[in-house]
Amino acid sequence: MAISADLGATLEKVVNDLVENGRYNSKSEVLREGVRLVQEREARNRVLDTLLQEAEDDIAAGRTYPAEEVFDEIRALIQAKVSKAS
Repeated sequence: MAISADLGATLEKVVNDLVENGRYNSKSEVLREGVRLVQEREARNRVLDTLLQEAEDDIAAGRTYPAEEVFDEIRALIQAKVSKAS
């Protein structure tokens, strides 16, 4: 099924420039790539939403650590790497 889309002057120019410069073979190819990129971004956002929900659930259930304790552990890990590299 064919899709017709009004991209507006600015996006239409971008699409035309990409085709004219040989980056893509057709306008359809440019639009397919754009849709693929949107799909990838949406998939990453779904993963992020899941991770954020898990974090919120952990907070609500009291599965947290005091920030200073976490920072102390990170500082110790960094110091160990610095000492090992020296």
